[in-house]
Amino acid sequence: MVQSNSIGSTFSTAFGVPSWIVGIILVAVCGFIFVGGVQRLASVTEKLVPLMAAVFLLGGVVVLIARIQYVPATFGMIFKYAFQPQAIVGGAFGTALKAAISQGAKRGLFSNEAGMGSAPNAAAKADVSHPVKQGLVQMLSVFIDTLLICSATAFMCLSTNIDPVKYAVDGSADAAGYVQASMGDALGSFGPIFLAVAMSLFAFTTLIGNYSYCEGCLEFIIRRVPSRGELLVFRIIATVVVYIGAVASAAFVWDTADMLQGMIVVVNVPTILILGGTAVRCLNDYVKQRKEGKDPHFIAKDIGVKEDTDFWK
Repeated sequence: MVQSNSIGSTFSTAFGVPSWIVGIILVAVCGFIFVGGVQRLASVTEKLVPLMAAVFLLGGVVVLIARIQYVPATFGMIFKYAFQPQAIVGGAFGTALKAAISQGAKRGLFSNEAGMGSAPNAAAKADVSHPVKQGLVQMLSVFIDTLLICSATAFMCLSTNIDPVKYAVDGSADAAGYVQASMGDALGSFGPIFLAVAMSLFAFTTLIGNYSYCEGCLEFIIRRVPSRGELLVFRIIATVVVYIGAVASAAFVWDTADMLQGMIVVVNVPTILILGGTAVRCLNDYVKQRKEGKDPHFIAKDIGVKEDTDFWK
C-alpha cells in the first residue's frame, strides 16, 4: 500500500491527477503484470531498477550543484543538531530519543529491509554457484539503498529553503510532498514532475517485487503449487490492496505498514539467529575456496548439511 500511496501522492502534486484515477491505472498495469507471473515481473524490474537508480542519483547531483553554496551549511547543521549539548541533556531528551529510535527503526526497514526476511525471497531465486555470492550482492544493496539513495534524498531536502514542519500534520508526515517541494525549490516547476516520475519507478518496481514475494509465500504456506482459480483470487486481492493504498491517507498507510513490518521482524530475527551458524559455515567454505584459487561452488555436505533435509526445502 505504501508504494501505491506514494505514486498517487506524487502524481497528484505534480500533475493534479486525482488519487482514485492513479489507483485505477495502477490496478490495470499491476493486474497485467501479475497475471504474467514471475517471468514478466523479472523482465520488467530488471530494466527499470538500474534506470530508476541512475536517474534519481543524477537528479540529486543536479540539485546539489544548483545549491552548492548551501552544502557546507547542510553538513554543519547535521553535526550541530546531532551533538549540541541542549539535545543531549535537555529535559525532553528521553522523548526525543524514543522518537528518534522509533522513526529510525521504522524508516530503516523501509530503506533496505535488512532483518525483515523479505529481500531474501528475491535472492533465493538467483542462479549462482555459491550462496555467499548472492549474500555479498545483498549486502551491497543495503549500501546502495541507504547510503546512496537515502543520503541523496536527505541532502536534496536539507540544502533547500523548504520548512519540513509544513509537511507534518497531526503526527503524520507528507514525506513525498516535502521532497517534491524541495526539488521544486531547486529545479523550479520541473522538480515535482521529476520526483513524480522517479518515485513512480521506485515504488512500482518495489510493488511488483513484493507481489512476487507474496506469491512464493502462498505456495509455501499451502505446500503445493496454487491452482489457477486460487491464483486468480489472490491476484484480485493484491490489486484491490494496490487501489486502497493509492486512495487511502498517508497516515493510515504508513501506520499499517509499520505495524505489519514490526510483526515480520519479530518472527524473522529468531530465524536469523537459528540459521546464523549455517551462514558462517557457508562463508568459511566460500573464503576457503577463494584462497585455493577456485571459483567457489557450493556442496551441502562440505558444511555438514545433507541436501535432502527439510532445511533446504
